[in-house]
Amino acid sequence: MGKGDRKKPRGKMSSYAFFVQTCREKHKKKHPDASVNFSEFSKKCSERWKTMSAKEKGKFEDMAKADKARYEREMKTYIPPKGETKKKFKDPNASKRPPSAFFLFCSEYRPKIKGEHPGLSIGDVAKKLGEMWNNTAADDKQPYKKKAAKLKEKYEKDIAAHRAKGKPDAAKKKKKELSRLKRARKRRKGRKMKRMRKRRKMKKRRKKKMMMNKRNTEHLSPG
Repeated sequence: MGKGDRKKPRGKMSSYAFFVQTCREKHKKKHPDASVNFSEFSKKCSERWKTMSAKEKGKFEDMAKADKARYEREMKTYIPPKGETKKKFKDPNASKRPPSAFFLFCSEYRPKIKGEHPGLSIGDVAKKLGEMWNNTAADDKQPYKKKAAKLKEKYEKDIAAHRAKGKPDAAKKKKKELSRLKRARKRRKGRKMKRMRKRRKMKKRRKKKMMMNKRNTEHLSPG
C-alpha cells in the first residue's frame, strides 16, 4: 500500500519473496508455538534458494509473474490522489525526524545481508530488505514498532520544546519590526512637515515680495 493512500495497489512480489513466504507458512504449520530467529531463518532460506534447480524455482517464478500481472492490471485503473505537495521549510536547528520500524529493521539487517552477499548492489540490498520485512511475522515486527513509537514520542516532545523556544524570539522579532516601521513613519512625517514648512516660507516670501513691488509701483506712479 502506498504511504497515506490506502487505494494504491499492493506492490508486486518477487519469486524469492514467494519462496520465503511459503517456507514461513510451512514452518508455522509444523511448529505453531515456536518462535523464529529471523536472521537464521533468512540465512537458511537464502542458502536453500541458491541450491534449488530452475524447475524447483519455476513454481515461484510463475507466482511472481501472476502477481506482476495483477499489479500492472490494478495500476491501470488506479488514480493517484490530486493535490500538490509543497516543499516545507526545513529548520536546521529542529530535531531530525525519527526512523520508522522498517528503517530500524533495515539498520539491523543491512550489515548481515552485505556480509552474506558482498556482491549485491545497493538497490538489490534494499529489495532484499523489503522482501524480508514483508515476510516477517507481525509478532517479530513488534520490537521495531515499539522502538519507533518511543523515538516518535521523543521527537514530538523535542519539536514542541523547539517551537515553544522559538515563540519568544518570534515575538521579539515582531516587536523589532513594529518599532522599525514606527520610526520609518515618523521619519516620513518629519520630512513631510519639513516640506510643508518650506512651502509656507516660500509662499510668505513671495507674498512679501509682491507687497513690496506693489508699494514701489504706487510710489513711482504720478499722483
